[in-house]
Amino acid sequence: MTRVVVFGVVLALLTWWLHRRLVRATGLTRPWSVVVDVVLVVLWVLAVIGAGSGEVFDTGWARPPGFVGWAWLGALLYLVLGLLLVAIGSLVVRVVARLRHRGESADQVDLSRRRTLRLATSIVAVGAVVAAGYGVAEAARPKVVRVRVPLRRLPPEFDGVRVALVSDLHVGPARGAGFTREVVDVINAQEPDLVAIVGDLVDGTVSKVAPDLEPLADLRAPMGIFGVSGNHEFYADDGGRWLDVWDRLGIATLRNQRVALRRGEATIDIAGIHDYSSPAPYEPDLSAALAGRDPSTFVMLLAHEPRQALEASDLGVDLQLSGHTHGGQMWPLRYLVPLQQPSVTGLDRIGNTVLYTTRGVGAWGPPVRVAAPPEITILELVRAD
Repeated sequence: MTRVVVFGVVLALLTWWLHRRLVRATGLTRPWSVVVDVVLVVLWVLAVIGAGSGEVFDTGWARPPGFVGWAWLGALLYLVLGLLLVAIGSLVVRVVARLRHRGESADQVDLSRRRTLRLATSIVAVGAVVAAGYGVAEAARPKVVRVRVPLRRLPPEFDGVRVALVSDLHVGPARGAGFTREVVDVINAQEPDLVAIVGDLVDGTVSKVAPDLEPLADLRAPMGIFGVSGNHEFYADDGGRWLDVWDRLGIATLRNQRVALRRGEATIDIAGIHDYSSPAPYEPDLSAALAGRDPSTFVMLLAHEPRQALEASDLGVDLQLSGHTHGGQMWPLRYLVPLQQPSVTGLDRIGNTVLYTTRGVGAWGPPVRVAAPPEITILELVRAD
């Protein structure tokens, strides 16, 4: 509840700033000034409902209005960025105009500037709404991405194994069981040998959101379905309780653990650790997960965040599968991801470890993706020459 209250206060301040930029700065007159202010207040209410959906509010009634509120927050990102540029440009124009037109009437100069400001503000507002609309449509169409992953130590018996990698569903506030069902159907249609789930399946509490994950019980893969926690499993509820839900759905949760997989006469290890930021008693412990293993055996690690590959490389992990970044989710946020993570998306190498980071299939917060389409990844493991 505290997070929702804080969010509401911060968003109220931002809404007041939007009023200043959209109504006061442009000199908008009645009735349009009233219309804009009413719309801003309504969108603020819907966004607060969205922020509380799945945690404070029951998704049965809160998800539809919350979806609109979250989509508004997607438009808000571009609206704020655009209006900041307009404000800076307006200040520069004002200074230059006063210097160039000292002999002219100040009212004449201000009138011309205001007309320009209204035009620029209108363009930004329309552009923000269009960008968010495009992003909503983009986020609703998960794509299957196929990637060949060359691996030096992969046993011949595992050559050609296909792993379905899925991450970051974020069901609860904006999406429910229907979205999970769509993801499950796409994965099963690919007929993978193994399914790897690398966290952030939910945003919300077990009591309110667990039913939205029930379609995961229908996942099928002959070599097994494995999963590890992300950071969002711990935000609104106890992450251990969420992993218990996954276990009941047939997902083998790896809690700083390792399992041996056999194919023919060969064996590889699949290990999984908790998220980098998990609270006690769920701290990640890769050393414990790998303890007692034969170092000559190939090991694949499931870890939510790409930065966990730094330790994985030191401990001899061959392949790490991660999510978390969303590929930035909404341009230009992807340029901030490298401040925290060593890889944004796709195939990479961190030291001695091959890393694949999926953009994930869902969206956190706004159900909006711009220049970072959602993906369900099918990885084909192949022996490197």
